[in-house]
Amino acid sequence: MDYWEININFSELHPWRDIAISILDQKNFDSFVETKTGLKSYIAKDQFKDELLTEIESWDSCTGWTKNLIEDRNWNAEWESNFDPVLIGDKLAIVAPFHEEEFHQELKITIQPQMSFGTGHHQTTYLASERLFDLELIGTDVLDMGTGTGVLAILAEKLGAKFVFAPDIDKWSFQNAQDNVKLNACKRIELALGGHELVEGRTFDIVIANINKNILIEHFSVYSKSLNSKGKLLISGFFETDKNELIQVAEKNGFTFANLFVKDEWALLEFDKV
Repeated sequence: MDYWEININFSELHPWRDIAISILDQKNFDSFVETKTGLKSYIAKDQFKDELLTEIESWDSCTGWTKNLIEDRNWNAEWESNFDPVLIGDKLAIVAPFHEEEFHQELKITIQPQMSFGTGHHQTTYLASERLFDLELIGTDVLDMGTGTGVLAILAEKLGAKFVFAPDIDKWSFQNAQDNVKLNACKRIELALGGHELVEGRTFDIVIANINKNILIEHFSVYSKSLNSKGKLLISGFFETDKNELIQVAEKNGFTFANLFVKDEWALLEFDKV
């Protein structure tokens, strides 16, 4: 499949680049690479229309955009040229198979860079990864809703989770997660292709949902039913300015606000279920 590479430039990167990612993520764009002047985003050739960029193009901070056709045979090479290791302090290194450097972090996760969301480069994945180190995961059952590359599911297993269920509605993400689970020799992760309907009848000690705000709001009742008493809910994929709305909806569904973590205006909310 051929893809369009859309290169968008901004006179001011923050917060406009992150806002653009949030918008395009809901318009069938598959992946994003931050550049010094803005953002490269990728979408299947037959799904792109100029109108998808109308809102972003209207911003004063947007100085223009160009598109470049990326043929299928060049896709992995394009990703590899832009994929840098993600280092989370001395705790975690998220690397690609072609990274040959020696890393001294406590844990290392290898991710085959493809079009799936969640390599750790985005602030929300970074926040969720960092927070998992501070939770007690040994012997727990974990749900990683919308797993993407599978990076958070893989981390949960490496931190001692007894079982991880990791569904995603995107076929490409599902296939990429399968590859990454094998790369990291994980044995306790169940991947699945589908959405919240796959969670029905299952219960977990920890639920992770790194998805966009509207889907989070829609699915709070699902998370509430699937989370055991005294369990933890971690949600991310939204801006700090959205926190009050999400806290209100969470509390209506039986959750108690516990913590807020912020990185570059993106946020992670942590809730307890009593």
